[in-house]
Amino acid sequence: MEPTTLTTSRLDLRPFAPSDEDEVYAAVQDPDIQRWTMVPSPYERAHAKAFVSELVPAGWREDKAYSFAVRLGAGGPLVAAIGVHVHEAFGSNSYEIGYWAAKEHRGNGYMTEALDAVARWTFTELGALRLEWRAEVGNAGSKAVAEKAGFRIEGILRASLLRGDSVRDGWVGALLPSDLGMTSPLPYLPAPGPDVSGAA
Repeated sequence: MEPTTLTTSRLDLRPFAPSDEDEVYAAVQDPDIQRWTMVPSPYERAHAKAFVSELVPAGWREDKAYSFAVRLGAGGPLVAAIGVHVHEAFGSNSYEIGYWAAKEHRGNGYMTEALDAVARWTFTELGALRLEWRAEVGNAGSKAVAEKAGFRIEGILRASLLRGDSVRDGWVGALLPSDLGMTSPLPYLPAPGPDVSGAA
């Protein structure tokens, strides 16, 4: 897919570029980002360079991942990162979203605003039927943002996240087009109530 730019009332979202390396490196020195996201830890300069110069362009080019630098207005400071990637195991219409916010810009609603914009873009431009959010159990900040953006927490996936030499439990939530008042590409037929029995 051709890289694209999104805008909200306060934010400018565009694909990461090599010029973002310094700000990415500085932001990800935050211990909370390294603790709760899948970035390497310790996070070295080479990681930031590879991310903005190789991983992000390849994701857009191969239609596998779409990462945005979230800035406060055009040319403003980097406030967050947000990305969508294809859930290849579940088909081309299944996607997962992830994000982090720079420490000094948390608490202003930027992440929720960016999440809403990218979710709508995912449903409109990628034709997603479902957008998943996952986080390690205990990541209350990420969970709060997801819920504010309309995601429904669906449960806990045991041993679903690999962290170094251990596996951790993860929350999983999802957003559907209908949750945002949008039309799904396919009709959604939710399961009947819990009293319905099915084939064994």
